[in-house]
Amino acid sequence: MSKGTLFDKVWDLHTVGTLPSGLTQLFIGLHLIHEVTSPQAFAMLRERGLKVLFPERTVATVDHIVPTENQARPFVDSLAEEMIQALENNCQENNITFYNIGSGSQGIVHVIAPELGLTQPGMTIACGDSHTSSHGAFGAIAFGIGTSQVRDVLASQTLALSKLKVRKIEVNGSLNPGVYAKDVILHIIRTLGVKGGVGYGYEFAGTTFEKMNMEERMTVCNMAIEGGARCGYVNPDRVTYDYLKGRDFAPIGADWDKAVAWWDSIKSDADAQYDDVVVFDAAEISPTVTWGITPGQGIGVNQLVPQPEELLEEDRFIAEEAYRYMDLYPGQPIKGTKIDVCFIGSCTNGRISDLREAAKIAKGRHVAEGIKAFVVPGSERVKQEAETEGLDKIFEEAGFEWREPGCSMCLAMNPDKLQGRQISASSSNRNFKGRQGSSSGRTLLMSPAMVATAAIRGEVSDVRELL
Repeated sequence: MSKGTLFDKVWDLHTVGTLPSGLTQLFIGLHLIHEVTSPQAFAMLRERGLKVLFPERTVATVDHIVPTENQARPFVDSLAEEMIQALENNCQENNITFYNIGSGSQGIVHVIAPELGLTQPGMTIACGDSHTSSHGAFGAIAFGIGTSQVRDVLASQTLALSKLKVRKIEVNGSLNPGVYAKDVILHIIRTLGVKGGVGYGYEFAGTTFEKMNMEERMTVCNMAIEGGARCGYVNPDRVTYDYLKGRDFAPIGADWDKAVAWWDSIKSDADAQYDDVVVFDAAEISPTVTWGITPGQGIGVNQLVPQPEELLEEDRFIAEEAYRYMDLYPGQPIKGTKIDVCFIGSCTNGRISDLREAAKIAKGRHVAEGIKAFVVPGSERVKQEAETEGLDKIFEEAGFEWREPGCSMCLAMNPDKLQGRQISASSSNRNFKGRQGSSSGRTLLMSPAMVATAAIRGEVSDVRELL
């Protein structure tokens, strides 16, 4: 088993006890909630006559169901209105901080917690959302949980979990122009598989990650779950501390110095033991596009859809299903695939640096005829910052729609949905069947800059041709 890793240190520090089942009862330092997975959890508490144990350790926002075009209340969708009202009432009744629409800090839960400085190194974090692993970018151990576990954290501030193995994923070297953090994680998942991380936490290390800014690290950790890992993290360093300093909930004064000293102490030891180590060369990673129905079915933009015999035997069945569903055939170039909708946003790629990279491509160009392209900032703060920089005008002049913050078409629990067999170039995290709102809609995952390139060209294209 691993020893001396950040994961081991944080796990041990937060262990309350060992349950008769052998599971660890783990204290959760920060609990993030939203409108989709929390209503039933609060109802379960009421049924048992329980209160939220530590309301000051729970923070709420609304993101999944909010419309991004017209956010006037009541929402047109009566179910969405019912869900936001339930969250408002539950937060008020339990004295939970709630960043609602119009607060200036509302947004996707995995965007607002870091930008507020709520997410900090050495924490245990839980949220009823798969992509909670995003917060691991700060050296936190962060888990996505189900509704019954949301109930457990509200009631006890603990979770019952099995300890994970730790795999160190090293990526070394400089990324080539046109290659982004999204390409790095798609490449890793493509190589190790969507089930490769089952039973593991991923420690992302190496010179490539050391050079990344915090938003790039968040993109990588966000999709650790798509590779089967329960969590993913990067050891904290000066990049982490520079990002956190001065944020709303960051320590100040002498407390800041104490915090940094402690954060340094929880890094993985130089001689830490891992259950597995995998090493990648950054120079071998190219702009990556998914061609199938799992995030692991990815290829370089200039590569061909793989032949069945090129795949592992256990991957061939899902590949055959993907060929049929996506209307692609083995040996077909992914480059040149016609696109209908281009979506830039999500908890994976809806931060300010993502929008800046996409805007570089959009500036002075125009969306191809017949393409619906839109940009959804990850939070109200991201939207404000982008508008201060004039990014909204760049996008609008190029023919993109500029929207309000929310999860949007990433999972389409709101009006932003694909129609019929439309194909989407998306900067989000999942390309499952029906994920973007149409039971027959098709999704190609790629970086925001690659999405912008697809919007300009009207088809899957190599961003390097426009740089």
